[in-house]
Amino acid sequence: MKKEILSESRVLAGFILLTICMVIIAMTTGCNKDKKAEATEKVEAAFAVNTYTTTEGRLDDYLEFGGDVVASSVVNIIPDTNGKISKIRVSVGDFVKRDQIVAYVDPSKPGMNYAESPVRSPVSGTITSFPYVIGTTVGPQSAIGQISSTANLEIQTNIAERFVSRIRNGQKASVSFDAFPGETFTAVVFEVSPVLDTTTRTMRVKLRIDPADDRVKSGMYARVRLITDQIQNAIIVPYDALIIREGKSYVFTVQRTGTPIQGQTGFPGIAHLTEIREGIHVDDKQEILSGLSSGQEIVTRGQSLLNDGSKVNIITTVNETSK
Repeated sequence: MKKEILSESRVLAGFILLTICMVIIAMTTGCNKDKKAEATEKVEAAFAVNTYTTTEGRLDDYLEFGGDVVASSVVNIIPDTNGKISKIRVSVGDFVKRDQIVAYVDPSKPGMNYAESPVRSPVSGTITSFPYVIGTTVGPQSAIGQISSTANLEIQTNIAERFVSRIRNGQKASVSFDAFPGETFTAVVFEVSPVLDTTTRTMRVKLRIDPADDRVKSGMYARVRLITDQIQNAIIVPYDALIIREGKSYVFTVQRTGTPIQGQTGFPGIAHLTEIREGIHVDDKQEILSGLSSGQEIVTRGQSLLNDGSKVNIITTVNETSK
């Protein structure tokens, strides 16, 4: 009887010891898991971001449009009488002087012969158009050619009504031509029409190449970038840095918290949600009127997942001078 009781006691003691061991193992494993989870959570809490250091600079707002290069003055050549062209003394591109004979018109009719009537140049300039040939019937009611002053060329274009308030005399523009890829010319607005075309709802604007360049020819197509506004000492940031939350504009500014962690790339920091007021938006640049100052570091990539106070790991920093 005593042996049976002793045996049962030993079994019970062994079971209790085994239970205690299992509890200790479970607690140790749970603590390790908690530590690993905590470490993982700390690593995941730092978001990888790219940043940009704000600077003050000049921001140019502009309009882009196309225009035609034409001579500043164009004069029609008109014959004095009806008849057929009997002789042509000039070709397109020739320079003529005032009163120089450019062609003859024969006014003769069947059964009547008349002396040829000379057609004279009304001004000095370059023949830019002479579409008729010998034998063509002409008269005083229509021009047989045109004379232009190719030394004074201008760019003519029509601006849509919604941009009228942004155009004025003296504005500067950069101009490019397909004939000279990669090269730009400067131009200045010297004439703005006081009225709009009621059919097209556009306004005629003229620009002059300044300084003049002999390579630019009448008839070329010009691509014009007209500077309509220049803002000096503006705080400029990449447009992609802006985020909209609850109808307001923000950026995330960054406060660096130390040196790079050993074994990791980038700098640790804290992101702060900062409300800003926007100015003009030009291409990929945004003017900031208030909320930022020069030299502040803002997040340009990775900001969509951030909240105020989020930990970040700054991988790359860009500023205007390093672009």
